[in-house]
Amino acid sequence: MESVPVRCPACRRDHTYSPPAYPCPCGAPTAPPLLPGARAVPITHRTWNDDWVTVRCPACGRRDQWPQPELCCPCGTVLRVPVRPVTAPDDEPGPAGPSHIPLPRTAPAPRPAFHAVAIHGAGDALATAARYLRWLGYHDVAQSPKPSPARIDLRATGLIAQVDTVARPTAVRDVECLWLNALSASVTCVFFSLSGYAPDASARAEGLGMPLFAMDPAGTPQPVNSPADELLSTGA
Repeated sequence: MESVPVRCPACRRDHTYSPPAYPCPCGAPTAPPLLPGARAVPITHRTWNDDWVTVRCPACGRRDQWPQPELCCPCGTVLRVPVRPVTAPDDEPGPAGPSHIPLPRTAPAPRPAFHAVAIHGAGDALATAARYLRWLGYHDVAQSPKPSPARIDLRATGLIAQVDTVARPTAVRDVECLWLNALSASVTCVFFSLSGYAPDASARAEGLGMPLFAMDPAGTPQPVNSPADELLSTGA
């Protein structure tokens, strides 16, 4: 992994920094390419967009959003480490892979119809999401034993899921937080929402390959994007 010298502008301390690598959906370890010679900038105010950078996987060419590299100096200053910008799409071949993370294609046995149970509250929604995931083939689905700071409500082998029961459409920040947690754990993620999704949240999930399901009071989750349609058709 490449490393660059970084000097803290507050205390003038010199560091050698290497960015963390995360697995691309194709399996290749991928890290933001650092920009040698560029000056690190202290972070005094955070915005959601500034916390993400576009990175291209060197193995498959896929472009995705990754956490902006940061370094915490012992003096207490947090530095944003510059990265090389990704070449514009018109200047290079596009990614070889599909526009969303492909879920494993299997040939599952025909599933019986999902047995819906009316949803009257948050507990019913959580139970419905767990039963739905088991119906899809995730047989070891379990609820998190205690409230998770990362808002992970359900876990199974190779999967985490969140169930949003608030009375507003799920926001793009919620989608991105779940995706980042799944990326760090190298697992798939699925989102369920009682109030639907904001337009930018739906668009972001489509690009990330995250299945989104909307839950109605009758108790049957409905797929709302193409990754969810794929998961419904192939199962776990």
